[in-house]
Amino acid sequence: MRPDPLRYSLRQLEVFTAIADCGTTAAAAEALAMSQSAVSAALNTLETSYDVSLFDRVGKRLRLNAMGQQLHARAEALLNEARQFDAALSGDASNGDLTIAASFTIANHVAVDYIALWLQSYPDARIDISTGNSPDVVTKVLNAEVELGMIEYHIDHPDLELIPWLEDELIIFCAPQHQLAQRDVLTQQDIMTNRWVLREQGSGARLLFDRVFQPLLPSLPVFLEFRHNEPIRRAVEQGLGIGCLSQKVLAAHFANGTLVPLTLPSELRMQRTFYLCRRRQRYHRTAVLDFSALCGAANVAH
Repeated sequence: MRPDPLRYSLRQLEVFTAIADCGTTAAAAEALAMSQSAVSAALNTLETSYDVSLFDRVGKRLRLNAMGQQLHARAEALLNEARQFDAALSGDASNGDLTIAASFTIANHVAVDYIALWLQSYPDARIDISTGNSPDVVTKVLNAEVELGMIEYHIDHPDLELIPWLEDELIIFCAPQHQLAQRDVLTQQDIMTNRWVLREQGSGARLLFDRVFQPLLPSLPVFLEFRHNEPIRRAVEQGLGIGCLSQKVLAAHFANGTLVPLTLPSELRMQRTFYLCRRRQRYHRTAVLDFSALCGAANVAH
């Protein structure tokens, strides 16, 4: 039996996602270079075809209702696949353009070096990179919002393909004037009697720190928590406590003497692997495969 014909079009999905992003049919029409009446008609046809409502009307604005929220990410994923298919048919599938999501640490301290290498081969490529914590990156990959993710630890999901990439280590550090700066190896008393400045709960660095320091956590004096690396570095530099960040963030500051690395007992060493991640599917554009290979082959110093 032949399958029933689809009751929606890609244009209707474009209208649906544009309204969801813009909040009004007028703004969506401007974004799509359509008339407002054509946008309203496309949304009405989509909703009528399935006898559903996708938005709540709140004043002059349209907000996704429960059904709309459930379908929004899937519509974006379908549109992304359609654009890739269009590029392949047009012969543009290997133009070097990339959509990437990376964890904050990787985006700020690692990814740009690999993108720079990529642009040597594809100088006109458009690189769209977004940031978040590793679970946020994985969500973007699984929802097909991006083609490639760069994350700080292993995340299991049946639809996710993980590629081991870089080795990293979290380092404890302090300001040169701090009382621990000359200590050979930190003792448990040092760890428990000094204030800590750490990444926020849920970040890759904090998850590893909490796992390694788990027996000490109930009494550990955590003084400040930040979502980004830079305020942690500055707080420690100003003597507000001792910190814990990736060696890739700290290497230059150790070299110029503005920060001092501290040595932990061997059982508290915090080593980890960064991963590239892609949706587990048959087709990936050549550019995505080639950029993944470049990341695996390039020896970029940090």
